[in-house]
Amino acid sequence: MKNTLLIVIALVTALGAFAQQDPQFTQWFNDKQSFNPAAVGIRDGNCLSGFFRNQWSGFDNQPQTVMMNYAGRIDRPNLKGGMGLTFINDQLGQETNNAIRAMFGYHLNAGGGILSLGLGLGYYGRQLGNEWIAPDELLDPGGYGGDNAINEQIQSDGGFDLSFGAYYYKPKEYYFGISATHLTQSDLEQLNMQLQSHLYVMGGYNFDLTSDLVLRTNLLAKSDFNAWAVDVNANVLWNDFLYGGLSYRPGDAVAPVVGLEYCTTKATKTSKSNLCYRLGYSYDATTSEIRNFSNGSHEIFLGVCFSYENIPLTNRHANPRFL
Repeated sequence: MKNTLLIVIALVTALGAFAQQDPQFTQWFNDKQSFNPAAVGIRDGNCLSGFFRNQWSGFDNQPQTVMMNYAGRIDRPNLKGGMGLTFINDQLGQETNNAIRAMFGYHLNAGGGILSLGLGLGYYGRQLGNEWIAPDELLDPGGYGGDNAINEQIQSDGGFDLSFGAYYYKPKEYYFGISATHLTQSDLEQLNMQLQSHLYVMGGYNFDLTSDLVLRTNLLAKSDFNAWAVDVNANVLWNDFLYGGLSYRPGDAVAPVVGLEYCTTKATKTSKSNLCYRLGYSYDATTSEIRNFSNGSHEIFLGVCFSYENIPLTNRHANPRFL
């Protein structure tokens, strides 16, 4: 029970400066579509990715988040863009948040890169549990083993969710994006809560160090229109295969990040296929007061992208003058 109370205090402390409804991921640079729908379909082919985050290990009922993404490219003569789907399950003690979002991005060629405008439509739901055990007579003077002020029924509510974003990407060089989530600010009347709109600004640049080494930098700033939070990442990619780096969130955590990226291509006279795997792991070493009670946070990312292209056959006409 002591750990349960501590996690409540930790949540209040951590979220006080940034009242987020969107879950936090250290490896956010591997997932941009969940908070910026314009980033969907930027990669070639069809992509599936999954995240699992175990936050503040050592607490009872520590926050755990699962996210699944799909993104695909739309490439037609009269329509260039991307489409995708995101599902999020976020467990924070007695609170459970579920979100599902469908998104579409319209792509334009601009300056040697891709300018995308995106729209996300979905549903956001929240549920509050009712498990409560008073730890001592101070909180339970009547000795009833609970708090009668807490409703015995599990409460839940949800509403329509809308997001919008803009994103510019120049392959292997840099990117920039700005987006907003929860634009509808749905009122969860059953819980006496309201979703808060969030603003995201992100950008990144790649520096070629040698022929085999690339320094990749990423910056994310987010706000609930009352306060700002910043996440900075830098990692070095070796031979388009292995990478390692560091993320830093001022006032929260320092996080080493490692991963790998591997792609294969198969080509025949009639077809060409590409398959890419991505795997990442990060460990958050907490720098706030929560470090006195937590062993840190663990996060795993797994992604796969695949594409298939038919190569049209070229008709060759025989010339009777030659063998």
